[in-house]
Amino acid sequence: MRFLAKLILLFCLAVNTTQAQDEVFKIEDGNFKYKGEPIHIYAGEMHYARIPKAYWRHRLQMIKALGLNAVNTYVFWNYHNTAPGKWDWTSGNKNLPEFIKMAKEEGLFVILRPGPYACAEWEFGGYPWWLQKNPDLKIRQNNPAFLDSCRTYINEFATQVKPFQASNGGNVIMVQAENEFGSFVAQREDISTEDHKAYKQKIFDMLKDSGLDGPFFTSDGTWLFKGGAIDGVLPTANGENNVANLKKAVNEYHNGEGPYMVAEFYPGWLDHWAEPFNKISAEAIAKQTEVYLKNDVDFNFYMVHGGTNFGFTSGANYNDDHDIQPDITSYDYDAPISEAGWATPKYRAIRKLMKEYVAYDIPEIPKQIPVISIPEIKLNKKQSALDVIKASKPVIADAPMSFEALDQGYGYVLYRKKFTQPITGKLQIPGLRDYATVYVNGKYVGKLNRMYNEYEMDIKIPFNGTLEILVENMGRINYGAKMTKNKKGIIKAVSINDYEISGGWEMYKAPFDSAPALSNEQEIKNGLPVLYSGNFDLEEIGDTFLDMQKWGKGIVFVNGHHLGRYWKVGPQQTLYLPGCWLKEKGNTITILEQLNEDPKSTISGLEKPILDSLSQ
Repeated sequence: MRFLAKLILLFCLAVNTTQAQDEVFKIEDGNFKYKGEPIHIYAGEMHYARIPKAYWRHRLQMIKALGLNAVNTYVFWNYHNTAPGKWDWTSGNKNLPEFIKMAKEEGLFVILRPGPYACAEWEFGGYPWWLQKNPDLKIRQNNPAFLDSCRTYINEFATQVKPFQASNGGNVIMVQAENEFGSFVAQREDISTEDHKAYKQKIFDMLKDSGLDGPFFTSDGTWLFKGGAIDGVLPTANGENNVANLKKAVNEYHNGEGPYMVAEFYPGWLDHWAEPFNKISAEAIAKQTEVYLKNDVDFNFYMVHGGTNFGFTSGANYNDDHDIQPDITSYDYDAPISEAGWATPKYRAIRKLMKEYVAYDIPEIPKQIPVISIPEIKLNKKQSALDVIKASKPVIADAPMSFEALDQGYGYVLYRKKFTQPITGKLQIPGLRDYATVYVNGKYVGKLNRMYNEYEMDIKIPFNGTLEILVENMGRINYGAKMTKNKKGIIKAVSINDYEISGGWEMYKAPFDSAPALSNEQEIKNGLPVLYSGNFDLEEIGDTFLDMQKWGKGIVFVNGHHLGRYWKVGPQQTLYLPGCWLKEKGNTITILEQLNEDPKSTISGLEKPILDSLSQ
């Protein structure tokens, strides 16, 4: 009996301990509560995927010194699941557990936004590109194939973060279910209300079944709560400045009570190529922040620090005038903390205000990471990019194939077709996705650009001539109804004078997922894409901004790190090069210049970015 009594006692203690842990952070009586006491959440959005790991701690300290107590981050499915069955949660910038632990060390709660849909101006909104290879799969719908893929991802994600939940003594206090689903519902009236409801409920059930204990929340514009809210889940608002509207909407969908949170409070905005850089004044943001503070509204600055769309990670939008609006490489966002981690006037205005309202101590602003200029880097190697691309074995088919059909996610594909007879007329590529430079017999003859709805051009191909089309994927659409049709390359037949060109298409894959090694020095013709490379040493190490003002269009690698795209149209005219990726001796830079309107021999690094200079 004594033994049995001890077992019962141990069982009761275990149950009570579990219940106590579950109540470390909860939503109760219209409040967020931590260890039984009401608290406010003043958060800043920062995505670990957009920042070099070596700078994570500095950026977290910047958030803490702003007066915030939490960091929000999206988790991008495609960042960790680069191919079916291939997962990476530990290497470099992908080490999500390390990011969470570091945030705890800096005294910050963590709020996770795993989607599975993210948006975030990120390629395909976070979905893996290869989902589109399954013809039975329907993105973001109550579709078995899609839901099966989501379940695999959510379970993988949960395995990584469960140990860090508040209920386990960690600092992860909330998890978002789906993301901005109300806006998707509003744009997809072709899908039934029952289908939408079933889909969002199943995503929520997957999160709970994975072992995550929340609390959970949804995030939408207040006017979209009807489509996005989930029963029993706290609805939070995006972009809602009116406190009365916020409280009214939350009360309707949350049993007549709060807490009231603006999950995306925009201190800046996103930016597209060939459009003005968006700016919001420090005064306006400080004023709105005070409105929230005075009215007991919790908030998350989206973004508090944007970082950079390194590599091919930037997404795209669209509107009535442009079939696609690709996002620039910089994700500076006019945020309080700049792309390079600097405290802006907006940062200082918010910090001053927070010091007046919060009871906890706010630490000093951490020291800025050093910045350097690089007067001149000599580019002493150059090679034809088309020759490098054509050194690989082509795929041959009767018609052009999409990136997805070629089992390629990002970068470029060279489409090549030989003609036995001459032909003159209108080249038509209605399925261009997204940007193409066109060559006949090795000579540049023009470009086509989905961004400007340019899908056709005059062309003259001689007897025994060769047509080459270098197509660039400029980022899959990450928001809106069109994101469900996001294949890249050439996805429809190519025609000349309305006659379909078929048979004997050669396709050379050029993903440029790593910097190519240049083997020789070539004489390069103007107008043909070229690879430049050079080595350089430094007397001191620091952040810098590569000056791309005289360049055309392309990508840059430094010491193996893909810095992203540049394009002369602006508004971005520099590329951020973090000092943590540099060394004193033996640095290497490689540039793919697609337009090559005039030869280059050097490149330099500036101490300040240029993000607001448009050029035609």
